[in-house]
Amino acid sequence: MNTASPDNGLPEVLLDQMSMDQVRAMVSELLKANEELKELNGKLSDARTKLIQSEKLASIGQLAAGVAHEINNPIGFIFSNFSTLEKYLQDLFQMLSAYEQAESELGSSPVAARLRALYEELEIEYLKDDIPSLMNESRDGIQRVRKIVQDLKDFSRVDARQEWEWVNLHNGLNSTLNIVNNEIKYKADVVREFGELPEVQCLPSEVNQVFMNLLVNAAHSITAERGTITLRTGHEGAEVWVEVADNGCGIAPENLSRIFDPFFTTKPVGQGTGLGLSLSYGIIQKHAGRMEVSSQLGQGTRFRITLPVRQAQPA
Repeated sequence: MNTASPDNGLPEVLLDQMSMDQVRAMVSELLKANEELKELNGKLSDARTKLIQSEKLASIGQLAAGVAHEINNPIGFIFSNFSTLEKYLQDLFQMLSAYEQAESELGSSPVAARLRALYEELEIEYLKDDIPSLMNESRDGIQRVRKIVQDLKDFSRVDARQEWEWVNLHNGLNSTLNIVNNEIKYKADVVREFGELPEVQCLPSEVNQVFMNLLVNAAHSITAERGTITLRTGHEGAEVWVEVADNGCGIAPENLSRIFDPFFTTKPVGQGTGLGLSLSYGIIQKHAGRMEVSSQLGQGTRFRITLPVRQAQPA
């Protein structure tokens, strides 16, 4: 004989023996257990996101540290040797000028004729002009490599512990632009509209990570032959703000509410993990800031980051 109730699965005899207060208490316990389970799931999700963020930042830091270290040492002795080479060339040119002055004293002797023929064959006059130019171009190239290495160090902060610091956000933006230049230079022109900013208390490597994610996303959103990425900064009261705007394809309205969700991406399979904006959002929240987005299909997207100048209680 089936004594189960079709409505709640409890035996009718048991229900007859239970008062309404007991039923309410049981339902209350079930609801409480359900809320605790939801809270636990939320904590697990937060822990997963923080773990992913920590691993990602650690990997980038290690990569930047390794590259900076491996490049910095040879660049150091190349730069030192280059300075010595320039001095040697100056001495050689000085000696060459002395030979040229002595040549006139040889008159029309066979020795003078051979020297003049060799002088013209080796195009010494051209070399005297071209060598200094080559040296200047080479020095400029070495300095650019050193700048890239320094930007890598600034981006990853490999020479500092993960501590809250007072930094210039413009330096962070410029360093990050140099790091992601290869992603941008073939797709867009970068326009800087920087305002006056005070130094901001933050975790520099994490804020630079946010800048990198927004800049790379802006470059990827540009589908035209060439677009524009505009960087704006400003200061309002106890807060500063940074905007990264593009004139790319834009974001569909139905996706705007999901772009900060972990693993959500509109990129083709294999071209995006869906973690960049989620991690960035978490970093800005960690800094007690805000990240806002506005977008129109076919016209572009604008991300605005707002950060407090001073942290109330740095985590």
